[in-house]
Amino acid sequence: MKQILQDMANGQTTVANAPAPSVSNNTLIIDTSVSLISAGTERMLVDFGRSSYINKAKQQPDKVKMVLDKVKTDGMLSTISAVQSKLAQPLPLGYCNVGVVSEVGRGVEGFKPGDRVVSNSSHADVVRASKNLCAKIPDNVDDETASFTVLASIGLQSIRLSKPTLGEAFVVIGAGLIGLLLVQMLKKNGCRVLAIDYDEDKLEIAESYGAEICNLSLGENPVTTGMAFSQNKGVDGVIITASTRSDEPISQAANMSRKCGRIIMVGVTGMKLDRSEFYQKELSFQVSCSYGFGRGDKEYEDNGNDYPYGLVRWTEQRNFEAVLEMMSNGSIDTSKLVSRRYQFDDAVSAYDQLADDKSMLGIVLNYGSDVKSRHTKTISLNSGLNFNANEPIVGFIGAGNYASRVLIPAFKKAGAQLHTIATSSGISGATHGKKSGFGYTTTDTQSMINNPDINAIAVVTQHNSHARFVSELLDARKHVFVEKPLALTYEDLDLIEKSYNASTKSGELLHLMVGYNRRFSPQVQKMKTLLSPIKTPKSFIMLMNAGDIPADSWVQDVNAGGGRIIGEACHFIDLMRYLAGSKIVSIQARSMGKDKGVEITEDKAAITLGFEDGSFGTISYLANGSSKFPKERIEVFVDGRVLQLDNFVKLKAYNWPGFKKMNLWSQDKGQKACVKAFLDAINKGEGTPIPIEEVFEVARVSIDVASILRSQ
Repeated sequence: MKQILQDMANGQTTVANAPAPSVSNNTLIIDTSVSLISAGTERMLVDFGRSSYINKAKQQPDKVKMVLDKVKTDGMLSTISAVQSKLAQPLPLGYCNVGVVSEVGRGVEGFKPGDRVVSNSSHADVVRASKNLCAKIPDNVDDETASFTVLASIGLQSIRLSKPTLGEAFVVIGAGLIGLLLVQMLKKNGCRVLAIDYDEDKLEIAESYGAEICNLSLGENPVTTGMAFSQNKGVDGVIITASTRSDEPISQAANMSRKCGRIIMVGVTGMKLDRSEFYQKELSFQVSCSYGFGRGDKEYEDNGNDYPYGLVRWTEQRNFEAVLEMMSNGSIDTSKLVSRRYQFDDAVSAYDQLADDKSMLGIVLNYGSDVKSRHTKTISLNSGLNFNANEPIVGFIGAGNYASRVLIPAFKKAGAQLHTIATSSGISGATHGKKSGFGYTTTDTQSMINNPDINAIAVVTQHNSHARFVSELLDARKHVFVEKPLALTYEDLDLIEKSYNASTKSGELLHLMVGYNRRFSPQVQKMKTLLSPIKTPKSFIMLMNAGDIPADSWVQDVNAGGGRIIGEACHFIDLMRYLAGSKIVSIQARSMGKDKGVEITEDKAAITLGFEDGSFGTISYLANGSSKFPKERIEVFVDGRVLQLDNFVKLKAYNWPGFKKMNLWSQDKGQKACVKAFLDAINKGEGTPIPIEEVFEVARVSIDVASILRSQ
């Protein structure tokens, strides 16, 4: 397939080639026929990408503060790397897609192959869309008209929030695409409408739809015009669709409104409200959220769980359907809203035109009729690569942020032969695979697992898929590097152990490595060297200032991410196990007490481990601290001596003969050394760097700890 991407670092727009996405539960695979470039939103993204780093920073002061805080805790070099990686992630453009269903996933009802549908999918010739973000197109609505559905739904949602009634006076500030669609819908709702803009051509279209107009380019005063439009009584409602950094649109809206008037924000403007303007009239102000109720709700959008019709009348999907019905009966006319039409393969020219011509409205992309060639599941990224079968030939499952920013570069630096990268969406694998030098990228993960040329595979996917992939890979006799955690449940852990024991029964050396990288950091290695000669029990204090993650994040979901103890605190369970050099024989854990004001308490906990040699230690995993405080601290007390490691940058010793400190220029948590140790073990035919007994022990203890905390 082909997809349009925007490079947020240098502003380059490209049409990238990638494997076609695989169907998943509650989704449709759609062959695109037409998509619409939204002039307002997409121009803003393109302009941001093309701006300098200084201008990017000026536009996102909140992000600048986060960066400065990260510098204080993680160091300059680590922060620069993280920022560059974030900007280097290409952004798929577009959200107004029309096409024909080619495949439906499990859990999909009401759609079948051959249906013409709209979706909020990006500009790509094959897309995967959530079933609740799709709607069937009436037979008398052509594809080009239907491509305006999602944009019109954004406008429709703002109307639903403003609750206009027959005969009311409404103002639309900003006569772009959404504004002009709004004008039509408000008129059909029985309202009088005033459109305000600087662009005479757009205002002419608004006037043809029945609106009165205020041309700011001629010096007309919007407040005076608005008051005259309302016969000096004040308008009933104002919907702002303009895009500007100025606070003026909100102030103008307030000053032209009647007492108890309603102001709805759809666009992106300055948000400084003058209290006196709102106080005197008791005005209401609300920001409209995209296409309708359900936006951002993973249960609705990703898991396909709809809201009861009788309780939530207008969801995103139902707004799509309402717009399509209006198009079908002639209430919405889009014929005047198309500025240019391009073939999809010439999309870069379309975006150049969009950036240069601020008067552009809708730009329609038409896709070719050759549908069959779009559905290739595996593509070559770097032709001519030769692989040495006597050394590790590596495949990757997953290309998320951690994989692309940390693990893939670590494997590459360690000399791995990167064969295939598999993802379900296709585009992330193609992007990072090409950049990192993989030979192939695929959305057919099973074919990669079965490929006899690949002897080692890294699993960097959502946590709840780790156990399944690890078991399959072991059954296929592949060396496995899996990012933590190994498993979320005892059942999953038993499955992995069974596969490992069966695969190594004949004495075959098969490596199963979990990415417990902290034990491989240079400073922890130094600590291990210092501690090894000491036979007396040790006391450990480990602090993880983890930072808050929202309760609705997949990481917090017990079934998807396993929670933060299993998903992240396992690093410290492994680290303490490594430094103690002894089996864990006792476990105690206590989390914060239940409180109405704290939704998640499991990630605010203390874990105490006892070891066979008499050592013990406490891990304080806390998500309620300040981001300005160091994230990780490790202290070891033994024989009148102390070792203290701060954030994997500064190691200091107290009363340690011959050693005082070991400081690094930048943070090193051992990711590169961890990967290198895994590859070296394969190359040299040596044992797995983390003994398999410890791998299973740490995984089981992590689940034990989570179970204790959840039972409190």
